[in-house]
Amino acid sequence: MNHHAAESVAAELTSRDVVAVALTWVDNAGIARMKGVPVSRLAHAVTHGVGASPTFDAFLVDDSTLVTRYAGGPVGDLRLRPDLGRLTRLHAQPGWAWAPADRFDLAGRPHAQDCRAFVRAQTARLARRGLRCRAGFEIEWTVSPAGRDDFAPACSGPGYGMTRVVELSDYLRDLVVALTSQEIAVLQIHPEYAAGQFEVSVAAEDPLGAADTAVLTRETVRAVSLRHGLRVSFSPKVLAGSVGNGGHLHLSLHRDRDSDRDSDSDGDGGRAGEVRRSGTGGTSLMSGGTGPYGLTAPGEAFIAGILGRLPALMALGAPSVASYLRLVPSHWAGAFACWGLENREAAIRLIVGAEGEPGTANVEVKCFDLAANPYLAVGGVLAAGLAGLECLDDPRRAGAAVLPEPVGCDPASLDGSELARRGIRRLPTGLGEAVAAFEADEVLRDALGTELHATLVAVRRGEIELFAGADPAEIADRLRWRY
Repeated sequence: MNHHAAESVAAELTSRDVVAVALTWVDNAGIARMKGVPVSRLAHAVTHGVGASPTFDAFLVDDSTLVTRYAGGPVGDLRLRPDLGRLTRLHAQPGWAWAPADRFDLAGRPHAQDCRAFVRAQTARLARRGLRCRAGFEIEWTVSPAGRDDFAPACSGPGYGMTRVVELSDYLRDLVVALTSQEIAVLQIHPEYAAGQFEVSVAAEDPLGAADTAVLTRETVRAVSLRHGLRVSFSPKVLAGSVGNGGHLHLSLHRDRDSDRDSDSDGDGGRAGEVRRSGTGGTSLMSGGTGPYGLTAPGEAFIAGILGRLPALMALGAPSVASYLRLVPSHWAGAFACWGLENREAAIRLIVGAEGEPGTANVEVKCFDLAANPYLAVGGVLAAGLAGLECLDDPRRAGAAVLPEPVGCDPASLDGSELARRGIRRLPTGLGEAVAAFEADEVLRDALGTELHATLVAVRRGEIELFAGADPAEIADRLRWRY
């Protein structure tokens, strides 16, 4: 957007009584950071950017910082440029608007550790194959009365119970109003299992948009909650011993309509002509095929790529020491690296969609939570899925494009020999194990770039050291209000 167009946008904001715009980015510890500009400076911010130190790349969750090879320290500067394509007036923060920011170096090049640029790069790789992904995050949170540092649920009704909605009816109504007024397409809102816990699900969109929406949804939940005298936590573990908050990621894969080719394209083994239209301007690759539960060969390969890299992906999608307090078997957290049809104990759950809704088939990555930077989470999953697709191009690696036997039960109910026979692995039980897998993963290193990959390893290890010796109760207490 040029300067003149940005001035027109600023004038429109002023006419609607907006006085400032919050520009946000999410750091490597999963915290949304911001700089604000008066509306009168918005056009300048679009053209020239807003200064921000690159040291935020090395921030830990407690705001302490590291000095690493590629991040940290007092030297250097970046420019934040708002993406006005996603500019949003904030319903629960009168006078404010919001826009996600891209980070550039002083020469105008994308910052090597900019997470939105990472998502764009993976989306572009899919596009070069004639493919598109649709994605969406589930947002879970718990509510407590404001003004206290411990946690006490703000409602007393049972899990999933209508009683909670009755108790907090005005709050939940205002939340739906705020989200929809900000053009967030709410699909569901309901109580969850844990005390004081709720969830909102939103419509799928392109991967970058999905990550932006995850950020905006969380901050909207936070703002509406405060206006109702409530404090919210998105932490993976609010109380030791309780069920935690998840951040499940849903994805579907489609072939662009303009890229639909004859039946042997993309290694589909003659099945592409059988897949059904997705209703998103292309062809669903997760339904209508002849693979397991109707998967096409590219759809299966994409999922297989994700499944094969789940231990490493945990460093992106479950990046907190608290994540592993949540990730326990038989709690619907997806603690085992396996997949299954509508299996809520599998780390990857295949959802075929309801009859009469063609093209809605998708996969849910259940082991992720909201400590994650959503840009890193969705970008990492795309990179893993792309690695699976690339196996279709190489007969020597074709086996890696095929899913193992699906799991139709709680994998924790299987004995060790049966788990081994079926190749079902427990996902990392601690952040250190996930970081070791991530550090060794060449696919993710290449996708992220050396600088971002190395900084992520350093930040994760810094947080492991930060919480060394802490018991689960202390971890939950220290992180409860950071997320």
